[in-house]
Amino acid sequence: MAASSAPKRIAFTGGSGKAGRHCIPYLLSQGHQVLNIDLQPLDHPHVHTLKADLTDSGQTFNALTSHFHLRNYENPRRADGTGVQAPDAVIHFAAYARNMLVPDSECFRGNVLSTYNVIEAACKLGIKKVVIASSETTYGVCFAQGDTDYHHFPLEEEYDNDPEDTYATSKLCGERCARSFARRFPGTDIYALRIGNVIEPHEYERDFPEYVNKPETRKRNAWSYIDARDLGQICDLCVRKDGLGFQVFNATNTTITTKIPTVPFLKEMCPNTPHWREMDEWEAPLSNRKIREVLGFKENHNWRDEVKI
Repeated sequence: MAASSAPKRIAFTGGSGKAGRHCIPYLLSQGHQVLNIDLQPLDHPHVHTLKADLTDSGQTFNALTSHFHLRNYENPRRADGTGVQAPDAVIHFAAYARNMLVPDSECFRGNVLSTYNVIEAACKLGIKKVVIASSETTYGVCFAQGDTDYHHFPLEEEYDNDPEDTYATSKLCGERCARSFARRFPGTDIYALRIGNVIEPHEYERDFPEYVNKPETRKRNAWSYIDARDLGQICDLCVRKDGLGFQVFNATNTTITTKIPTVPFLKEMCPNTPHWREMDEWEAPLSNRKIREVLGFKENHNWRDEVKI
């Protein structure tokens, strides 16, 4: 389970989206090269966007065997007869980002098929590191009908995920695909990130006063979040950490988005929900303990430092 310090060539799908447009600059700052695979361009001078429909397996395979930039045509021909080098890693964030953007059937088809195609192409091309975006919604409350309680606190990766909505179900299917391919291709690491509510820098001042002062509005997000820039750090840590096989990680920041410490707050808001272990004083209910202990994640953007309430 070694951590590599060498920069990587990373194919990043969905890099023009809310999370990707912050993750990619972080990856570049760590010395990596990035190809953005997306239907929309990314406004970044050092990143080329290759437009591809990832629900088409042929386009997916070709995208992962593409040059990263036009200037790569100047490279000498490789020993295998081509000028193209496969990526060292794939980060797959491309997806319909929630329910009700498209009909449910299309959300399921698009998210599951694109994830399957990306993982399959990466594994068959010999790419040994794949990171996919799963979701906080898999814990079953975010898009539940009506008021629903969590099974227990904290929410950790061993939780019995039983969502009722299409988006979350599509993300669980992606996790299952990842587990299947990691078993079929020994030596391949496939990490699924259950990403919390993504917060961009400008959203703290705009949104957090309500989040903190009206905590009843944040139950569906488990009073947790992930700063988009810290998500970039998580992506970098995943790319560098080798030898874990299939893994699921909660990708969230460390502390709860309330003025009251975690345990008394949860006992007040969710009196019927048991706690299966002791929790730190300000620990986020959607806990990132595993990613801190296994990958060494240390948040750089705690909400309390970003906005004064």
